[in-house]
Amino acid sequence: MRLLTFFTTVLLATATAGSAWSAEMAEGTIKKIDAAQKKITIKHGELKDLEMPSMTMVFAAGEAVDLTKLKAGQKVKFMAARVNGRLTVTEVK
Repeated sequence: MRLLTFFTTVLLATATAGSAWSAEMAEGTIKKIDAAQKKITIKHGELKDLEMPSMTMVFAAGEAVDLTKLKAGQKVKFMAARVNGRLTVTEVK
């Protein structure tokens, strides 16, 4: 029984992780970067995965986001997610 529970847990985790990879990158323009607070303001199009319309908003910058390589006015493609209850940019291209 424990083995079945283990495999069920692994399968559910794999399915959940797989769905995160299917998310589309959003497009936007960086309006402001606050490196001290690890925040980034982006004017973006619709974020379908987060059910958000187009708007300008402040996101937390995830650990993988290097704010030193970004600047205001730059057009970017990015991924955003809810991380610990905060809207967070997790990847920028």
